Amino acid sequence: MRPCLRPRLVNSPFDDPGLIVSFLYQRRAMLFDLGNLHALPARDILKISHIFISHAHMDHFIGFDHLLRLMLGRNKQIALFGPPGLIANVGGKLAAYTWNLTDNFKYALKLIVTDIHSDTLVSQRFDCQHRFQPITPPTHRPFSGIAHAEPAYQVHAVALDHGTASMAYNLRERFHINIRPECLIARHLTPGPWIQQFKHALYQQPSADASICIPGPGGARMVSVRALADQIALITPGQKICYIADAGYTPANIPKMTQLAKDADHLFIEAAFAHRHRSIAAQKFHLTARQAGIIAARAQAKQLTLFHFSPRYHGQADMLTAEARQAWRSCG
Repeated sequence: MRPCLRPRLVNSPFDDPGLIVSFLYQRRAMLFDLGNLHALPARDILKISHIFISHAHMDHFIGFDHLLRLMLGRNKQIALFGPPGLIANVGGKLAAYTWNLTDNFKYALKLIVTDIHSDTLVSQRFDCQHRFQPITPPTHRPFSGIAHAEPAYQVHAVALDHGTASMAYNLRERFHINIRPECLIARHLTPGPWIQQFKHALYQQPSADASICIPGPGGARMVSVRALADQIALITPGQKICYIADAGYTPANIPKMTQLAKDADHLFIEAAFAHRHRSIAAQKFHLTARQAGIIAARAQAKQLTLFHFSPRYHGQADMLTAEARQAWRSCG
């Protein structure tokens, strides 16, 4: 079964943090953290629809200008999420430029920026048409752990302590729909755009009488969504991708990280220091490789990828990886 979510680090583990998750069969991606983006081709950046930022330290946010420059003049809407203060951070970035020529753009870029508070999501819209000046007040809606939701996917967020609030995230596919090719052949059905429409209908939790139009040898016909699912689809648990950036190994953070990463198919987690330097890691509110491995073990993560290595370990990436994997195996 082919996974729908294709995650990969934007940079090497020694460079700025960032995780891009591409969606199979869709010209779409989500980005976690906004560090240096120059390693990403423009075609990949232009697929990004949602960005989830841990915090606004420079190495997690400096890529905003690069992204903005590529997106300007395009008919795009980008949603950005992050800790309290992100609206002010983005507003400050935008205010640093002069926008007197934006009226000449055929298409207008829109940014929807959301501060994630303990119990509230506060969102502000910045529109290129209006020179990125907010023209409506911020909106507020309740927050109970889910920062973003759509029929097939949810993004959960939790605030961790990094001396400042640092958001960690997981991206969950609600369930995975596998189309069985032998069943299509048996029913003389030809793959096409209708399959994505069918999957979308399933994610919408269709009623008993919901139907979809599908092509066939004798022409298009209406078919029950539920009946078609029984005939051609195999429903399996969805993927779960977890991203944990800067955070201290503290009594408050440990259970939050463990719960967020619980049963993750792939855990991406920072490991800034070797365990022999754990006192430095604690002072700087970072994890050691061993601590990252312990979190992965407690969460029973299926796959583990480390990032955000301190430059003091250049040439020693294998040592950090081995330290984390030893803890992952022995503590699991």
